[in-house]
Amino acid sequence: MKHYLSKTLIATVLTGLFSLNAAAQIQVIHAGKLLTVAGQKPLTKQTIVIDNDKIISVKSGFINATEFAKDAKLIDLSSSFVMAGLMDMHVHLQGELGPKNDSEALRMSDADTAMESVMFANKTLMAGFTTVRDLGAKPEQIFALRDGINKGWITGPRIIAAGSSVAVTGGHGDVDGMKSELIKLYTPYTICDGPYECRKATRKAIKYGADVIKITSTGGVLSDTNTGTGQQMTDDELKEVVETAHSLGRKVASHAHAANGINAALRAGVDSIEHGSYANKESIKLFKKTGAYLVPTLLAGDTVVSMAKNTNFMSPTIKAKAIRVGEDMIANFKNSYKAGVKIAYGTDSGVSHHGLNGREAVLMHNAGMKTQDILKSATVNAADLIGYSEKLGTIEQGKFADIIATHGNPFKNIEELLDVDFVMKSGVVVKNK
Repeated sequence: MKHYLSKTLIATVLTGLFSLNAAAQIQVIHAGKLLTVAGQKPLTKQTIVIDNDKIISVKSGFINATEFAKDAKLIDLSSSFVMAGLMDMHVHLQGELGPKNDSEALRMSDADTAMESVMFANKTLMAGFTTVRDLGAKPEQIFALRDGINKGWITGPRIIAAGSSVAVTGGHGDVDGMKSELIKLYTPYTICDGPYECRKATRKAIKYGADVIKITSTGGVLSDTNTGTGQQMTDDELKEVVETAHSLGRKVASHAHAANGINAALRAGVDSIEHGSYANKESIKLFKKTGAYLVPTLLAGDTVVSMAKNTNFMSPTIKAKAIRVGEDMIANFKNSYKAGVKIAYGTDSGVSHHGLNGREAVLMHNAGMKTQDILKSATVNAADLIGYSEKLGTIEQGKFADIIATHGNPFKNIEELLDVDFVMKSGVVVKNK
């Protein structure tokens, strides 16, 4: 009996090893135009060699796939523009802004929300965004989505997730616009007041699974309250959150509109400012001194202005803020870009429809940002912001095979990013027109 079991065990192990080898087929991409590193000149007629989920080499010319392995698979993108997968540093995968939000909040269970977020995640990936940073969601559901994608159960982008925001009572990130019973029920466990409570809230967020800490240093456009867009978290609260997060290996992203809140967050040491709508001269100095990134979310501003002017579901308070802030964002973005502030690509999708993430690039371009800088913001800079520079952001040996392609050249027409034809994430082709 022992002899029989040992033979069975050996056969099982050998079968498993054979299956692993069979799955790890070499893939070879012939790229007509290849942007290996955003900011450098695109190359012509290149061959990318992929083993399992990693890029193992990039070679000049179109090399026959069989030179790398007898059963190597050729992916012909010889007529396409090929580059690293795009990354969106500010999304909310658990919903979309619209007139049914109030009723959906009452009718949809947490399980329903999780299922809907699977759909939104898939739309995002199909748009060419292979990595995203989700900066505000129901924690248990978004962490499950992240983990399900990582385990291969679900098709979606790589997710760096914050869960619920660390925010002050009554501030942006807290619950508003509901009757008191529901406010008590829906208040996140990351709401805090004073530095010690905010330290604990930060630790709780990390305990339950946060990859990054999201704070709201100022008021927000979509809070249904007339508390404005000025600083809401105090300097000592901001400093405590940042120090606690950094001590536990987490970066901090700060929602911030008004200059006083932007500057307070930068002085506290945050790693990125989201929106940065009213960044002033002091803000620019602090950005450059600290090395923090601006994530401009121009698409969110464009979306809320359109909704405020053309729909009736927003409250008067939200409408007024949407029009004022949304229309001011472009000018302030231009100032920050011209001054040399580091910029990472982010849309705030969820305010806009998921899958339209490429429109941010068009808005950035229209505001005067060079195409090479736009592509860098969505690859090299984004990877640096999340601490993944050694794994993502370029097409180089040893990086994850996150690769996209467009039929036309985005340097000639930035709107090519609105119609991505080919998407590969970690060596798996998920879209190929």
